[in-house]
Formats: sequence, C-alpha cells, structure tokens
Amino acid sequence: MLEGCDMIVRLYDLPEVPAIEGVKIKRAFIGNKTAILQFIRETFSDGWACEAERAMLQDVSKVFIAEEKGKVVGFACFDSTAKGFFGPIGVAPEMRGRRVGEALLLSTLKAMLDYGYGYGIIGWVKDAEMFYRKTVDAEFIRNGEPEKNVYRNMLGV
Repeated sequence: MLEGCDMIVRLYDLPEVPAIEGVKIKRAFIGNKTAILQFIRETFSDGWACEAERAMLQDVSKVFIAEEKGKVVGFACFDSTAKGFFGPIGVAPEMRGRRVGEALLLSTLKAMLDYGYGYGIIGWVKDAEMFYRKTVDAEFIRNGEPEKNVYRNMLGV
C-alpha cells in the first residue's frame, strides 16, 4: 500500500447515494458556517476546518454535511485543497459504520460531476484506501506523495 498518496476516481456511473434513517445529507448553508467549522475543529483538526471554510466560501458551497437531529455529524468538501480535489471528509466517531461517510462521499463526487469534472482526485489518502477502492473504485496516482503534489507547500511536508 502506498501510504499518504493521492487517488483518482472516475466520476461517471457512481453508485447511488445510500439513504440513512434519521440522517440528512445536504449542501452546507453559509449561515451554519460557525457550527460546521466548530464541529470540524473539535472532531478533527484546525487544518481541515480551514479547508472546509475555503470550500464553503466559494460561489456555491462545495461542502456537504450529514445532519442528525439538527446536529452536524459529518462533512465532505471538494475544491478546497485544489481544483478537482475531493476532501477532506470526516464522520463523528459515534456515526461510523452507518454508511454516513459513503453517503457524503457519493453526494460530493456527484456534485463534482455536475460541476463539470470527469475525474476527482482524493487527496492524501492514508488508512482509508480500502474505503475509496470499495466505494468508488479509486486507484492510487503514481508519484502522488504529498511532497510531490499540491501539499508540498504545507508546513512540515
């Protein structure tokens, strides 16, 4: 396995988005920016919150959220790290195993297709390799290590 490399996914013929009882997948509304970014910061990292904020502030929000009982329980973005890039994505620990990540991934990739992309790059994949392979048939990109791609300007890379 190539750890920490970019993957590529073909956006045509994606599987259907699974319905999850009690969970809504929807495009992030800018009026909820503070709550969404707080969820991301507290559950994941400041860096992911920065990427989500950038995606949310574009002409049309490029952030999707999973909501349960009025609370954010997951998110996914595109065009935040670079154009044509999917991610970051995150699901609250208590929601894992309920297909929330799959629904967020597919909703976001379908939006990328609608936006005009034919392929999506899934940035800096580590332990989620099998999830992406199984769900959307993604493959690693040769020489897709962070020090050789758009992440090379990050601190610590």
